[in-house]
Amino acid sequence: MESRRQTQVSQVIAQMAGDFFARESNVKALITVTHADISPTYKEVTVFISVMPEAMETQALKFAKRARTDFRAYIKKQGRFHPIPVVDFAIDLGEKNRQRIDELTRKDIHNE
Repeated sequence: MESRRQTQVSQVIAQMAGDFFARESNVKALITVTHADISPTYKEVTVFISVMPEAMETQALKFAKRARTDFRAYIKKQGRFHPIPVVDFAIDLGEKNRQRIDELTRKDIHNE
């Protein structure tokens, strides 16, 4: 169970990651930050992303992982975090599954 502060820090980092990608991404894909999970010690954070089109997912994730150091420096410059968390990026599989369910549901509705 996340504390209120963990939730707030996670939300701020997710917002910062969205701003960072909007500014820094040169990948020809839409990278959307869905959420971030920070550890109870505030020393590690995983930022979850979804990518459109899906075919660009691998390339976008490689870009995000290469940008980890730059994003950490961005957090340090923009935020008032102590300690500055070690950042990782991951594809949001929950969001991917939700989109797939939506797609299947829409197909079922149109086929009736």
